[in-house]
Amino acid sequence: MSIKSDHWIRSMAENEGMIEPFEFGQVKENNGERIVSYGTSSYGYDVRCSREFKIFTNINSAIVDPKDFDNNSFVDVESDVCIIPPNSFALARTIEYFRIPRKVLTICLGKSTYARCGIIVNVTPLEPEWEGHVTLEFSNTTPLPAKIYANEGVAQMLFFESDEVCDVSYKDRQGKYQGQTGVVTPRT
Repeated sequence: MSIKSDHWIRSMAENEGMIEPFEFGQVKENNGERIVSYGTSSYGYDVRCSREFKIFTNINSAIVDPKDFDNNSFVDVESDVCIIPPNSFALARTIEYFRIPRKVLTICLGKSTYARCGIIVNVTPLEPEWEGHVTLEFSNTTPLPAKIYANEGVAQMLFFESDEVCDVSYKDRQGKYQGQTGVVTPRT
């Protein structure tokens, strides 16, 4: 298994539609204003966060249960910024839609700009032949409110290509998150 370079990522986006929309370089400014960068990097792709957020709330005193998830545990927000309360959590999604090739496993890591602010970005691996908008999980580990910026970089995707094709892909298994759009909460 090998990590893939910017050249491979560009080729897969251009020829296979692996990432849409796709930015061929690193974007660091918008209308002259510095932003958290997104786009192609040396060995990965920095994804952007959409304007859709689901912020955890305890106003309904629900129990967080992955087998019986209560959507009243969230407040839906559509905005250019998301304020995550102290020691709390929010879900969002990428602007980019992914189509992962059968020989590729994709791992996501948070960007250092957010990590240095105590904001952890968690995304489970994107398995071979998974496709959809990626649901992003943001944890604010600080005792202060934290801000996430929509339409800017939040995490980096790393692509690992195997020497062999997997026997059973996510698509073959008919995975429950296949083809997801929007911010998707837990499913069983």
